[in-house]
Amino acid sequence: MISRLVTIAASLALVSAVSVFNAPGALAQGEIKATHGDWQMRCDTPPGATGEQCALMQNVTAADRENVGLSVIILRTADKKARILRVLAPLGVLLPSGLGLRVDDADIGRAGFVRCLPNGCVAEVILEDALIDQLKNGSQATFIIFQTPEEGIGIPISLNGFSAGYAALP
Repeated sequence: MISRLVTIAASLALVSAVSVFNAPGALAQGEIKATHGDWQMRCDTPPGATGEQCALMQNVTAADRENVGLSVIILRTADKKARILRVLAPLGVLLPSGLGLRVDDADIGRAGFVRCLPNGCVAEVILEDALIDQLKNGSQATFIIFQTPEEGIGIPISLNGFSAGYAALP
């Protein structure tokens, strides 16, 4: 299962070509161009970029802990050759445990955190076709963060509108 989530810590050069929503504080910026169910399409023209770059985003908080939230971002690299899932988790997560993912009742696996910013820690993975299909056909994704090795916090993300939003992603 983990093969579907290929961490790109070793491939950050690929991601460095993507500057949209990459700078600290910029994860929630950009103009809202469209709303697809529970997802927003946000677009921005980063400094030095030749055109606008867009991302499909959703921000949520844990139902039982208002101070624990996630930003989930789906985007294509500037060269349009790869699709990336980027998740910004709150500071204080246990980094070695990584970020877990379940889609509906299927355990997908874990991805490692690649860096921490002033506003949270980032996990990034290349999206493969099988996972994209699961997200398109699912109703809920649950991201799991750990504050201690024994305490996983599941944060549900609605997949309502994901398929349409993903299809509209330039």
